Amino acid sequence: MLAINDLHVAYGQSEVLHGLNVSVAPNEIVAIMGRNGMGKTTLMKSLMGIVPIKSGSVTMDGDELGALPSYDRVAKGLAYVPQGRMIFSTMTVKENIETGLVVSGGSEVPEDIYELFPVLLEMKGRRGGNLSGGQQQQLAIARALATKPKVLLLDEPTEGIQPSIIKDMAKTLKRIRDERGLSIVVSEQVLSFALDIADRVLVIENGEIVRDDPRDSVDAAQISKFLSV
Repeated sequence: MLAINDLHVAYGQSEVLHGLNVSVAPNEIVAIMGRNGMGKTTLMKSLMGIVPIKSGSVTMDGDELGALPSYDRVAKGLAYVPQGRMIFSTMTVKENIETGLVVSGGSEVPEDIYELFPVLLEMKGRRGGNLSGGQQQQLAIARALATKPKVLLLDEPTEGIQPSIIKDMAKTLKRIRDERGLSIVVSEQVLSFALDIADRVLVIENGEIVRDDPRDSVDAAQISKFLSV
């Protein structure tokens, strides 16, 4: 569903990603783990076209994305929940989700989105900036789902969210995958969350993938070493 081949990304003269190769199967949840500054967010932004690719290719469902602007990638089925959520704080919950409908040409928020996130239905008239961190994260995911994606990218979704809500988020993401049949790529530092949701766990270190393990054979102690400062 998503294939990243020999991906090099640089900021000016400084190369950050050094020839990454990652493939994501249909309906697969892949967690990309690593400390801050190892390249997780740069990878996400380059997949979305926010940061340009120096060389290599990104294909989704057989379509090359590398030269496309971000909005065309969204139209082709790639959705992004950025680090820090980046919701529109002065717009209502409903208006935030409606911004995702522009791509699909819809005008009404689909009921199944509110079924996934009942709290958003209760608060649909409230401004996004008045929601808690966990509620804002649900809103950001709902907005991304409104674009009807094939692949959902989540950058550090558990950041600043309390543990009880993290557990609920893990259940919801698995439900989204099962009900909608999409692939999910999560960049993450919380190992327990990654092990809760992922079919595969990758570790990025200094802009390179250094581990790629199926969930069943993950050595949590080994991965923890890459995450500790």
